[in-house]
Amino acid sequence: MWQEIWTAVIVEFSDIPDLATMTRIVLRLVLAAILGGVIGYERERKASSAGVRTHMLVAVGAALFVIGPLQAGMEISDMSRVLQGIVQGVGFLGAGAILVRAGQQKILGLTTAANIWVTAGIGVVVGLGLEATAILSTVIVLTILAVVPFIVQASDHDDITQK
Repeated sequence: MWQEIWTAVIVEFSDIPDLATMTRIVLRLVLAAILGGVIGYERERKASSAGVRTHMLVAVGAALFVIGPLQAGMEISDMSRVLQGIVQGVGFLGAGAILVRAGQQKILGLTTAANIWVTAGIGVVVGLGLEATAILSTVIVLTILAVVPFIVQASDHDDITQK
């Protein structure tokens, strides 16, 4: 009886067939966490509602939703339904970061919502094994977050001085 139970346990946990597969999964999940954390750090520095942990979890979750079906044998061509679900689900999560202040005619949290969305995209790309694309995307996102505010601020300053 114990042998049967042990065999059932071994079979149940045999979804990772070898060390190479385990290494690949661990690297993808860790990279997703790191890249999500880097983007989240920028948001946390700006005192955003979604910071390091949120972005890390979004990236790891998105990667996991891709890695799991691939491990189970899903064809890449069938992955579109999974990706659609990720985009839709993360859209709801991002919507929770948006605040509308009607009295002040102000909308807050759009950049954070967009960050959550793009972080999920980066997690998906990592989960698919496209690590270089994910790193490049993260660099582009960080560049946008760092440079665009200065361009907008300079533009606003130019508008004021020209009036």
